[in-house]
Amino acid sequence: MLIAIPNLLTPQQVAYARQKLDAANWTDGAATAGFLAKKVKRNRQIDQSHRVGQEIGQMIVKALGSSETFMNAAQPLKVLPPKFNRYEGGEHYGAHIDNALMDIPGSGGLRLRADLSMTVFLSEPEEYDGGELRVLDTYGHQAVKLPAGHAILYTATSLHEVTPVTRGIRTSSFFWIQSMIRDDARRSMLYDLAKVIDSLVATHPDHPSVAGFLGHYHKLAQHWIEL
Repeated sequence: MLIAIPNLLTPQQVAYARQKLDAANWTDGAATAGFLAKKVKRNRQIDQSHRVGQEIGQMIVKALGSSETFMNAAQPLKVLPPKFNRYEGGEHYGAHIDNALMDIPGSGGLRLRADLSMTVFLSEPEEYDGGELRVLDTYGHQAVKLPAGHAILYTATSLHEVTPVTRGIRTSSFFWIQSMIRDDARRSMLYDLAKVIDSLVATHPDHPSVAGFLGHYHKLAQHWIEL
């Protein structure tokens, strides 16, 4: 699964986020990396407890709840608070796979199963050279570099990397989602079926097949969803 979500944030929200983040204190991203990731991670991050990160993170989570594409594609059960990173001067993040389990901040030891990863771009593509998010999926390496405010959702078990930023600054948010549907293939099938239903409703709202498709969608969802 590799799904682009356009205009998750408005231009006004992006401008506000950039203003706040540009004035924040950034630290070495390797400090939060696992043993193996430290060897390939060269970027900067904002500390999880930073008030600016918390404020912009809450804005992103609120936007996710209003995105039909995100809700249909992710089938979210839990969303980790968004984090923020920055790349410049050749910084990069080499090929890696995210951890299967993530600690939930402030939960007293509760954890989240990382089914999906998400990146929200906060810099325009023309502001920097390099910095593509490269995801190895079923169809090979997919290079992603989206406009500010757009997001990409992809399977957390995918091998992925951020290529070196050789000019300018790349700022983004990243976080993980536990889906109600653990299996990626099943989640993808439901998403594709939802798109078919939406298209049919938009063009033939009174077609008798609408009820049948909806019925099958909900039967599959009921059978596959884990709470």
